[in-house]
Amino acid sequence: MKQLLLLAFIACLFSACKQDKKEDRLAKASREDRNGWIYVHLEGSPSNIGYQHGYLLANDIDTSIQALNHLLTHETRKDWNFYRQCARNFLWGKLDREYKDEINGIVEGLQAQHKNYDSLDITALNAMEELAYYYVPQLMDKEKPGSGDNKAPGNCSAFIATGSYTKDGKIVIGHNNWTSYITGQHWNVIADIVPERGNRILMDCMPGFIHSGDDFLVTNNGLLITETTITQFKGFDTTAVPEFARARKAAQYSNSIDDVIRHFTTDNNGGYANDWLIGDTKTNEIAKLELGLKNYRVWRSKDSAMIGSNFPSDEKLIKEETTFNVKDNTTSPNARKLRMEQLVLIDMKGKLDVETGKQIEGDHVDATKNSKANNRCVVCGHIDEDIKGCPEWDLPAYYPMGAVQGKVTTAALASNMQLWAHMGHPCGEDFIGDKFYKAHPEFEWQSKYLKNMRSYPWTLFSAKK
Repeated sequence: MKQLLLLAFIACLFSACKQDKKEDRLAKASREDRNGWIYVHLEGSPSNIGYQHGYLLANDIDTSIQALNHLLTHETRKDWNFYRQCARNFLWGKLDREYKDEINGIVEGLQAQHKNYDSLDITALNAMEELAYYYVPQLMDKEKPGSGDNKAPGNCSAFIATGSYTKDGKIVIGHNNWTSYITGQHWNVIADIVPERGNRILMDCMPGFIHSGDDFLVTNNGLLITETTITQFKGFDTTAVPEFARARKAAQYSNSIDDVIRHFTTDNNGGYANDWLIGDTKTNEIAKLELGLKNYRVWRSKDSAMIGSNFPSDEKLIKEETTFNVKDNTTSPNARKLRMEQLVLIDMKGKLDVETGKQIEGDHVDATKNSKANNRCVVCGHIDEDIKGCPEWDLPAYYPMGAVQGKVTTAALASNMQLWAHMGHPCGEDFIGDKFYKAHPEFEWQSKYLKNMRSYPWTLFSAKK
């Protein structure tokens, strides 16, 4: 009997210690749900930041992975185990110890909430864009030449401006995220990360991401970073560092535009090839880094506006690494480029601020027709309403994809670690699953994980004091 009592006492002590340890790791963390967004404050060591993330977002990470697995199995004909093996074979070993610790911390937090995932799941999740749309097509092309044609999708419409292009002469930056609704509905986290080393970061992301991913972020030393993908790009190097790791490192450890460029171009694997729009509020300078695998080019200015809508600009990169047609204005990237140029460089020159930035990201004028529309050619995209789909990305008519959220900030807001964010179509329209599937039953296979994508009000987020 004494032995049983002693064992019970030890078990109680162990349980209490375990509970104390959990509470200690969560002491500086918090979660708040607002207007379709999940705001989380994460602070401490890499392991503790990860634990807080995994614990507070356990259900959200779980549903995100389930939806992603469903989509990728259908679209790429590769199951989740394939992506886990990619993480094991050529991703995990390329990560810095700090980011391995953070990912392992996410796993600990998930398991504390009885979610059975491991580091390979979280690594594959973070690399979902570069694996599915850059590595898999390359792999298919090796197995059967021509089968992996470079149809890297176009994600996002963005701008950055400074000097005479903005209302106060300081930097303004805006971005909306284009992606499949089935995953885009989960791109609803605002993460306020305070690491032991490097910059504090305020960014949007998906649950389970250690980087922004779409990308939009502010750092406490005055850097602003966003991007749009280079569509119809081809190239991937499994021996180099994953894009998601370089993106996080650029945000956390850069103090200047030069630092950002260096982090992105060092040991570049070509995955998720982007036009990065970068601003430094300390110098009021902006830049565009067009980064492929073989080529990159930089444009910089203290009095300019730069846009992105999935089009490449450098002739050498276009010729060597894409099949992009710069002359076809009927494509989504080129049509949006025409409209963004009109808005940012002409109509709103000298007027750019938060409110005009919101208008740009929710714009619905098709520049190819000079009329309002809901299709692939407008800044706030609605491919689910486009009778042609998006041929340049091999998307059929009415495919449920488009702008899923938006963000805008300014130098003044960034100085206080603040940004405006809008969950759902920035134009304010809702996607209603029941209505959509009745009209387009060919996409019923998505209905298990895509019900509705509501549009919420623009909301101001601030880093926790």
